[in-house]
Amino acid sequence: MTFQKNILITGGAGFIGSHLVRLMVNKYPDYRIINLDALTYAGNLENLKDVETKPNYAFERVDITKSDEVQAVFAKYDVDSVIHLAAESHVDRSITNPMAFVETNVIGTVVLLNAAKNHWKDFDGKLFYHVSTDEVYGTLGPTGLFKETTSYDPRSPYSASKASSDHFVRAYFHTYDMPVVLSNCSNNYGPYQFPEKLLPLFINNIKHNKALPVYGDGKYTRDWLWVEDHAAAIDVIFHKGISGETYNIGGNNEWTNIDLIYLLCDIMDDELGREKGTSKELITFVKDRPGHDKRYAIDASKLKNELGWGPSVKFPEGLIKTARWYLNNVDWMENVTSGAYQAYYKKQYDE
Repeated sequence: MTFQKNILITGGAGFIGSHLVRLMVNKYPDYRIINLDALTYAGNLENLKDVETKPNYAFERVDITKSDEVQAVFAKYDVDSVIHLAAESHVDRSITNPMAFVETNVIGTVVLLNAAKNHWKDFDGKLFYHVSTDEVYGTLGPTGLFKETTSYDPRSPYSASKASSDHFVRAYFHTYDMPVVLSNCSNNYGPYQFPEKLLPLFINNIKHNKALPVYGDGKYTRDWLWVEDHAAAIDVIFHKGISGETYNIGGNNEWTNIDLIYLLCDIMDDELGREKGTSKELITFVKDRPGHDKRYAIDASKLKNELGWGPSVKFPEGLIKTARWYLNNVDWMENVTSGAYQAYYKKQYDE
């Protein structure tokens, strides 16, 4: 079968990646979507059971730091486009083990860039799309928004590693004329998120009457983006974005951590049939995280004005949908936290 495009999506078994893979496989049957993922703790092929038998879907278990293996995938599928999401992404883990973030987020990105540069004899019809984070911009005061022109000021090993990878992608654009686009997004939420992250962790803890650990005073502000809206934005940028440009993706949806948790507690009380206020009693304030950025907020007007994208899901609605999904997918939660599926799939692809 001949495909119009052969798109390599890295990190496609992860949270955001699996939503993007599903969207692209279903929306574009004439595109071959190659999901490249190392299946580390946060990668789970169970997220993609509904598309794994589609004729335009392929999976390769590869670590992006392994140059020979990455180049072999480019050759096998004649890859003409890359959407690069694979990354270590948890700030707390980056504080404990910064080198893992350097290896995956920086070295892995350069390995991919080199593989693309070497495989693409010319750049006509090619694209390297790098998906990044708003955390590269540092922190905001009580007012203002991150724009695409905001200076980089990363404050954690995670955000520093993503900032470095962003710079390498832009360097390949300027040095080699490689066609690239970048996007920097705010906090994502929704189904299939690994339960070390705030929302699935707190949903699970509330269900089991466990403590809800809140850093500092809980007054840290984040912009929240429904994950399927993010996947839709990536689709738009991939097809319509201008090479060399950066696009910020946000939900126009700022919440302090504590207000978000209060809302989640109320939703969970409703969903679990508990008396209102029950879940809030689980909140426990803990010692703050080192280098904790006070506020992130995205100005996504460039993406809206130039490419026509805007968020579609209102936050209370999205949060209810998120809570219900985790409550209704108990097996997924138990299996992903036990590592059973990762072990199974790793065994399958090692044999």
